[in-house]
Amino acid sequence: HDLGSHVEQVKRNEENVCQIMWPSVYVPSLDKGPLHKRALEIAKALLGEDMAFDFDMLIAKGPQTRTQTPWHQDEAYWPNMPDKRAVSFWVAMERTTLDNGCMWFIPGSNLKPIRSHRPAGPNAHILECDASEDEGVAAPLSPGSCTLHHGRTLHYSRGNTTDSTRRGFITNFRPQAMVEWERENGFDHGKAVSSSQKGNLSKNTAMNCIVAFFVIAFHSRYKMISYMSGDIRVRTNTRPVPKTLS
Repeated sequence: HDLGSHVEQVKRNEENVCQIMWPSVYVPSLDKGPLHKRALEIAKALLGEDMAFDFDMLIAKGPQTRTQTPWHQDEAYWPNMPDKRAVSFWVAMERTTLDNGCMWFIPGSNLKPIRSHRPAGPNAHILECDASEDEGVAAPLSPGSCTLHHGRTLHYSRGNTTDSTRRGFITNFRPQAMVEWERENGFDHGKAVSSSQKGNLSKNTAMNCIVAFFVIAFHSRYKMISYMSGDIRVRTNTRPVPKTLS
């Protein structure tokens, strides 16, 4: 799936921004591994004991693909749930920089209403809203480090102008009751599609999933271990949105 389909394809036969929804569907028991487990514990510490795993994804920007991910809020893609608590963990699989497309966030935007979103291009399913780097803060990461953001936190990333790949592994958590609400209302973040494609992976997709598996399996070598073991200390520049905020 190409998250960069809103602009002309940069490289022939290569997605501008590769998105793999539900890598845990392709790699059995991935969602039972240490990353998901420890991220869940942090989600509970931040937003309550009723937090549960909702979905995961892998996003890759290939070398010299030079495609921005537009400014947006994740909640703009989601149905209007009665409980807005949610947190996404964006884990760097290699060093992320300004040049290869590290994440940018707008502090405090999680406490404000959702901005007006629109398709990022003709016939595009990618959404964008009005925002700029002048409002934001860049968040370069070392391999294995992570950022956390709420569904209303405005974020974006520049295109990758380096000769190396930039990959991020994302896990999302929300109240168990809201996960059930989503599924009852036919919203599964693409899980049904991923499941149907499991036996028909492209070579590149399969390789990305394999890479994701090994990063998770050996992530204890990375800085992320400081976030996810023992005495949990998480530094954030925003506060969680109260569940009553609509």
